[in-house]
Amino acid sequence: MTRASLSSILSFTRERVAALRPRARELERAAAAARSPVPFHAALHGTSIGVIAEVKRRSPSAGDIRGDLDPVTHAQAYVAGGAVALSVLTDERHFGGSLEDLERVVQAVPVPALLKDFVLDEVQLLQARAVGASAVLLIARILEPAQLAALSRAARNMELGVLVEVHSPPELNGALAAEPTAVGVNSRDLDTFAVNLGLLESLLPLVPRDVPAVAESGIETRADVTRMAAAGADLVLVGTSVARAADPAAAVRELCGVPRVGRL
Repeated sequence: MTRASLSSILSFTRERVAALRPRARELERAAAAARSPVPFHAALHGTSIGVIAEVKRRSPSAGDIRGDLDPVTHAQAYVAGGAVALSVLTDERHFGGSLEDLERVVQAVPVPALLKDFVLDEVQLLQARAVGASAVLLIARILEPAQLAALSRAARNMELGVLVEVHSPPELNGALAAEPTAVGVNSRDLDTFAVNLGLLESLLPLVPRDVPAVAESGIETRADVTRMAAAGADLVLVGTSVARAADPAAAVRELCGVPRVGRL
């Protein structure tokens, strides 16, 4: 797979959104008819670091991860291993995911499922709600503050939890203004795809104590989880290492049980 850039990913996302807009009324009806999702916030609290395990087949940074991944089998294994929530990639071109993957996962497991995509428009929120997602990812890097706030408000009105992802202090300020359910601090630079866990250690302590903080990207081992706990993370979102594992349940189990330290 040719390595994609953020601009090419967003260009493809805009094409997807444009194709969805004529179906907005249909999606509104489907979202209104869908039953209430499993509350996302219920998975965010506890005495140990919660593991959000990700269903992903490939990524622009890692290439092919697990081309034969069955989303239901992996999701059930993650939950058996102790995952408190799941993240499901729904971008097909760059991550090998689909909305159908998310819908199947929602129907197969009892824990909250997050739509992980490059959300730019409310019509994508309607899609998420229609298939039963509990939450959506909003990326501060790709949204203007007013747009981020509007999408966050719209998601909450649809009973969707909101995980706002940040990569810098200014983005954190905008994220907090959007009243998220949780803040995700991403160690991966979306322009270069380079990972820097030190960035997490500098940003996590800045998240207010009453807002759950999720450490994202580059977390592979129990030692990494312990390091993120020391920095103040409440949860970790782990993708590549558990998606490619021969025994996904064991891979998740190895990351669970690290005590939360909290933030000052």
